[in-house]
Amino acid sequence: MKTLLLTLCLAALLAPAPAFTQTAAAPPAPAAAPVTPLAPPTLQRDTTGLVTLACATPGVIIRYTLDGSDPNQRSGPYLAPIAFAHGGLVKARAFSQDRKQKSEPAEARFDAQPGVVPPPTTLVPLTQDRDWPTSDWAVRHAAVSALVRERKPELVFIGDSITQMYGGEPHDRSQPGREVWDKFHGKRKAANLGFGYDYIENTLWRIQHGELDGAAARAIVVLIGTNNLGKNKPEEIAAGTRALCDEIHRRQPAATIVLLGILPRGPKPDAMRAKLAEVNALYAKLDGRNHITYLDPGPKLLAPDGTLARDLAGDYLHPTGKGYTLLAEALEPTLRKLLGEPTP
Repeated sequence: MKTLLLTLCLAALLAPAPAFTQTAAAPPAPAAAPVTPLAPPTLQRDTTGLVTLACATPGVIIRYTLDGSDPNQRSGPYLAPIAFAHGGLVKARAFSQDRKQKSEPAEARFDAQPGVVPPPTTLVPLTQDRDWPTSDWAVRHAAVSALVRERKPELVFIGDSITQMYGGEPHDRSQPGREVWDKFHGKRKAANLGFGYDYIENTLWRIQHGELDGAAARAIVVLIGTNNLGKNKPEEIAAGTRALCDEIHRRQPAATIVLLGILPRGPKPDAMRAKLAEVNALYAKLDGRNHITYLDPGPKLLAPDGTLARDLAGDYLHPTGKGYTLLAEALEPTLRKLLGEPTP
């Protein structure tokens, strides 16, 4: 046993030492490049009441508000001087293109110019981007403006997400009414100028900034105002829609404007429905003004007791394919007449 132990010890002593491998240390990570702060915007108003925003940092997007709130990633982009003769507070921030970096806020308060009475918000055109990241408002504005110039549509639909989700290009969001659109309007020279989350004042801005320019419209369907119900009085909503229709008439004087009543929302009659009915009564008074034809397809969506079925509006606001079918059928006789199409 002693001999065996001695042999093992000698073997261990004579065994070659394991090779030592030196591992080079990883080079230190490069220091992050310093982030250059974005310059806050500047705000100036000229003698005509137009407010101009600018930024010393190139390549940024300026976003602004007129309601006193702090501009964020979903605030309206500054795309043109702001008509602001009535005065008030303008707030602005500069954002990087990816919206991850922002500047310090800037703001300016302007007095109303002599003789100018501050109007309701429905009469103050401005941009928005509340539907981001589902849809980029400025990108869609550029896309539909180009589409109208290229195709010169005879039939145009103007409105908010209810219109946008009906169908038609660009297909930049879910459109449960797309098959219905294709069935009724696929062979027509039609364009969809609906934008998610639009207030009347946002739609007014779009029309004032070229979306209808180049169209050869014979019929223009307007469905707008539901998003204003939560923040404006019925008279203010009607005033904004009247101004919108007047602007449409100025830009497309040969077209008939088919003004639709705001569609019912909510599962059953309530205070919001009552306010909606007040607005629609005011809309009805616009019938005959500047080529306006008023039409209220809302009752087609309701049961006799006033309830709105979920299979017609899944969220009790936006129609389903079945709901859009009922709306299209209600519109069809009027559109055929205006477009000079024979009755089937």
